[in-house]
Amino acid sequence: MCYNTAMDGRKVTQRELRNRSGEILRAVNQGETFIITRHGVAVGILLPVRRPRYVPRETLVSAFADAAPIDRARFRAEIDAGVDQELTPRA
Repeated sequence: MCYNTAMDGRKVTQRELRNRSGEILRAVNQGETFIITRHGVAVGILLPVRRPRYVPRETLVSAFADAAPIDRARFRAEIDAGVDQELTPRA
């Protein structure tokens, strides 16, 4: 993943992160984002981990109840047509 350093986030220096790591990590746990700087240059970003969401089976089944059936052969052919399966690395 690539993140733009212009993204919203509070800037903290490497030293602040070292000295206040507990406080900063608690804030990350609450959803805050931090951009870590070293000598005034952004070098990293601390983001909260996206928590997995549980969806009950019944909800999924009802969401797809009216979906069209999938033709496996057609699906595979469409995937094969759009995916480069060449094993030789590109230069």
